[in-house]
Amino acid sequence: MAGGKRFQPAGDGAPLLRLWAYTVKPEKSAEFIRFYGPDGDWARLFARGEGYLGTELWRTGGNRFITLDRWRSAADWRRFKAAFAADYAALDARGDGLTETETDLGDYSAP
Repeated sequence: MAGGKRFQPAGDGAPLLRLWAYTVKPEKSAEFIRFYGPDGDWARLFARGEGYLGTELWRTGGNRFITLDRWRSAADWRRFKAAFAADYAALDARGDGLTETETDLGDYSAP
């Protein structure tokens, strides 16, 4: 990546940034923003886990969005996923009707 920083997969103790990309059904944009935004359903679920630092929602144009979920560490993220697996799955299923595509862009930390 010329002229920019290249992110590396997050180490266990390093701050973690999780990125997702979505193509949202045009008629569902407002509902998607409420559901995935920094005060939305996902952020409230994540806030139940130790080490959650916040969520950002970015619109990349039209009906394309990116979410950035920040965690203190990869270990905190894994503990959250283990402790709240059923809640995570239920919330994920609730959001299925809002998007056309959903892509996990991976876990990142600063080099």
